[in-house]
Amino acid sequence: MNRRDLQSLSRVRLAEAQSLIRSGLPDGGYYLAGYAVECALKACIARQTQRHEFPDKKIVDASYTHNLKELVRVANLESPRSAAAKADPQFAANWVIAQSWSEQSRYDRHTPASPQGLLNAVADRKHGVIKWIRRYW
Repeated sequence: MNRRDLQSLSRVRLAEAQSLIRSGLPDGGYYLAGYAVECALKACIARQTQRHEFPDKKIVDASYTHNLKELVRVANLESPRSAAAKADPQFAANWVIAQSWSEQSRYDRHTPASPQGLLNAVADRKHGVIKWIRRYW
């Protein structure tokens, strides 16, 4: 899987999340909204690898996580994320919502409000988490 694959997968998972939530299926929608962020962050990590470069094992191992805060760190985006959060309080609030996602959510039941809140935080066209990540992928 390469950077473009991860970018595409992020877009597809976000569209799937929107469709599921609109269809009254909040559990899968919640999971896929967070997964869209995970794929976008992994695209940022993939961007750091040069063609024909043998990647650093620590970075490779660290990127095999579902923890969004850890992926931001591995992608070297913590400083830009912090700056964006200071400059844009709505983005900061959206990041707090998004970072609470975990891959374990696939086993959780959600009321419609929780997935809609995550989807709004992730997909907001002006202050959303995915919009911010796309600057770096």
